[in-house]
Amino acid sequence: MDYKKFADFSPCDYAGPIKRESFMDAGIKQLWQDIPRISGPAFTVNMVPGDNLALHRAIYEAPKGSIIVAQTNSMDYAVSGGNVCAIAKGLGIAGFVIDGVVRDIGEVKEMKFPIFGRGVHPMPGTKKAVLPLNTPIVAGGIALNPGDIIVADEEGIAVIPKDIAESIYIETKTKMEEESAMGFEKWAENHRKKIDSFYN
Repeated sequence: MDYKKFADFSPCDYAGPIKRESFMDAGIKQLWQDIPRISGPAFTVNMVPGDNLALHRAIYEAPKGSIIVAQTNSMDYAVSGGNVCAIAKGLGIAGFVIDGVVRDIGEVKEMKFPIFGRGVHPMPGTKKAVLPLNTPIVAGGIALNPGDIIVADEEGIAVIPKDIAESIYIETKTKMEEESAMGFEKWAENHRKKIDSFYN
């Protein structure tokens, strides 16, 4: 599957073809400005609170083009920093989506590694807990499975179930082409009629 094509459209564009349960909550957002849109299959990580070993192992296990998605179960310890992001970028990881906090965001921004999360915190965690990787997790308030397609940008994070990803892409593409062909003036005219219909 061509995973990069899913970045043809923003999470906003996928709203409709996929429902609310396929979007992470608003607490997970871009951690530096002007972040590029990324798309790719999720390589999932579940973590013991305060321990980052599983995430650090994942950067070596995840296939090139993957987006590492982590359920950290903590807001008290950063799970990655500048060096880890540099290694991940060098290995071809498309980006991180972290349900938790990270550090060294200045370095990460400078290297332009796409990272989304709940915030930043200077304190790193330990490396002790050996856990299985690429298992079903809950991140951003929603369930996701390994291989689900992630589309993330400044608008938020969409999670497209892998078994329907191709059909969702086609449906979204069709919808956007129809809107483009309609043009803004016609859209605005239709919008006014629709809103007026509720009040007349």
